[in-house]
Amino acid sequence: MKFNTKTIHGGQHHEKVTGSVMPPVFQTSTYAQTSPGKPVGEYEYSRAANPTRTALEEALASIENGTRGLAFASGLAATDSVMKLLKPNDEVIAMDDLYGGTYRMFARIYQDFGIKFHFVDMTDLQKLESLMNENTKLVWVETPTNPLMKLADIEAIAKLTKKKNLLFAVDNTFATPYLQKPLDLGADIVMHSATKYLGGHSDVIAGALVVKDAALGEKLHFAQFATGGTLGPMDSYLVLRGIKTLHLRVQRHCENGAKVADFLSKHPAIKRVYYPGLETHQHHDIAKKQMIGGFGGMVTFTFNSGKQEDAVRFLERVKVFTLAESLGGVESLANHPTSMTHASVPAEKRAEIGITDDLVRLSVGVEDIDDLLADLEQALQ
Repeated sequence: MKFNTKTIHGGQHHEKVTGSVMPPVFQTSTYAQTSPGKPVGEYEYSRAANPTRTALEEALASIENGTRGLAFASGLAATDSVMKLLKPNDEVIAMDDLYGGTYRMFARIYQDFGIKFHFVDMTDLQKLESLMNENTKLVWVETPTNPLMKLADIEAIAKLTKKKNLLFAVDNTFATPYLQKPLDLGADIVMHSATKYLGGHSDVIAGALVVKDAALGEKLHFAQFATGGTLGPMDSYLVLRGIKTLHLRVQRHCENGAKVADFLSKHPAIKRVYYPGLETHQHHDIAKKQMIGGFGGMVTFTFNSGKQEDAVRFLERVKVFTLAESLGGVESLANHPTSMTHASVPAEKRAEIGITDDLVRLSVGVEDIDDLLADLEQALQ
């Protein structure tokens, strides 16, 4: 079954009792039992499993070519369950450019629990390998990264982690499984903020993990069940509905994203555009190798002036783009990482990795491209 069909049918079944094409929203916390410890069916309590969430989890596994999918209350809840596989004195090697919430969790929560984190440029494979030791347990990568659109070679990193017997997790939120399949390239865990492209309509907060190894999937499910970060049935339904149009939406996100990146790269007010589809992107060759069918709808840029005031003025002037956090919805959004999504990253750390005060991140939606370009032009005047 090819991907465009998987988004609609992969792992999906008509509801057994009525034949409903879409799974019902099983809005229940518990399930009847015929005798103590003997439930009527396979479900006992919705924190452990819920039929609507099961339908979503089976769809997630299908579109990522995994064997087990898990749906969480947020992307950070999904990440948190991966962290619960670790113990004090374990070490994690993570991408230096990360979503601010991920960095905050690693640096301000789990570091205090005795886990050591190394934040490095994952394109430097020698540096990555030099940090691996007997305490290293996990390598965590975003590709493309948030917000600088760096790429990491998933296949090359997987070879290193396999050699050292380390877990390798990839945050696939920006690329989506339409463009990139980390499990096929050797990763052990795929994470999504399903709030973004999988849901696709800015109406739900959700997260996901997908794995190929059944034993690893069981460990992650236990962490999810034991700590309670599960996704509710209504939100599960909304994400499942979003997945059914993922392929159509991402096609348009890619088309519009490429045109916005090209427009900005030629504009006299713009200094630098970060977009994997541009030949000038430092990791364009990696993008061509592992991002199939397009380069996504995320575009980041800086101003010739280098001034935060210009970024703020631009963001206050956009009309079709909405100034807001988040990304991946059908509507176009504009964001100022320094004061919004990455405000929790210390200023010195932002400066070190290149998140400047004049940096703007765009989530290019599926509107008519002429309206988007006209909006950018008037805001940049």
